[in-house]
Amino acid sequence: MPRKLADWKFKKQVLHLGERTLMVGILNVTPDSPADEGRYQEPDLAFVRAVEMIEQGADIIEVGAQSWRPGSERISEAEEKRRLIPVLKKLRGKMGVPVAVETCTAAVAEQALELGVEIIKDPTGLVLEPAIAKAVVQADAGLVVQHMRGTPSQWAKMAQIKDPSGAAVAELSAAAGRAISAGVPKERIVIDPGFGLGKRKEQNTELLSRLDRLIALGFPLQVSPTGKPFGTQPQAETNMALAAAVAFASVLRGAHIVRVHDVGAIRPAVLLADELMRGA
Repeated sequence: MPRKLADWKFKKQVLHLGERTLMVGILNVTPDSPADEGRYQEPDLAFVRAVEMIEQGADIIEVGAQSWRPGSERISEAEEKRRLIPVLKKLRGKMGVPVAVETCTAAVAEQALELGVEIIKDPTGLVLEPAIAKAVVQADAGLVVQHMRGTPSQWAKMAQIKDPSGAAVAELSAAAGRAISAGVPKERIVIDPGFGLGKRKEQNTELLSRLDRLIALGFPLQVSPTGKPFGTQPQAETNMALAAAVAFASVLRGAHIVRVHDVGAIRPAVLLADELMRGA
């Protein structure tokens, strides 16, 4: 499907979306990430990894200190800051691309923005701490609202949902509405369907097949395919081939941004999808 063009405006920057797919490189500074096994908790190593991802083609570096793997528990504000702040201080002013932070804690978002972060991604869609939107407004920052069902500790016991894409559309629309009501301009908001966040493999596949319903909301679309199960593969933590396939399909269905742990492994699929989009 044709991809809508959009300008993502924040602070003094404008990222042009739709002419090509932007890539977000995920930098986890948690001790229990399945993707990087806790390798980047030390600021110097995190810096080296961030530079490596930029060299591989990352347009944004996103740092996260809270694990969202199934069964994980939310950490304290103090612990999240302990993990995150030294890394942000190391990255500040040295990346040449925008730095984002993934958090659902308003106080963490506020301090991250004070340290030069330009984008906040809330994986809960402003459900746990809606005050994140106010921090974004005050800093003229960008905002990504992601869809999540429940919390990681609840996922194993959650019932199936009959219409995954319908639920994501309704709840992301509500999340964007909360942000706009708090004063975040619409042009600063990006949405993410949250593959794997409280969804089983069949539901992720259905979401992928109906990305058009999310695009119809009128916001740029980000997808996060790595480490998520889809209908053909129950275990996907380290399956880069599956992640590349999902990234490829997502771009052809209109996604503007692909968020991954391994930029170098996924970028060829994204570049090919961009070529096909231009040819179409």
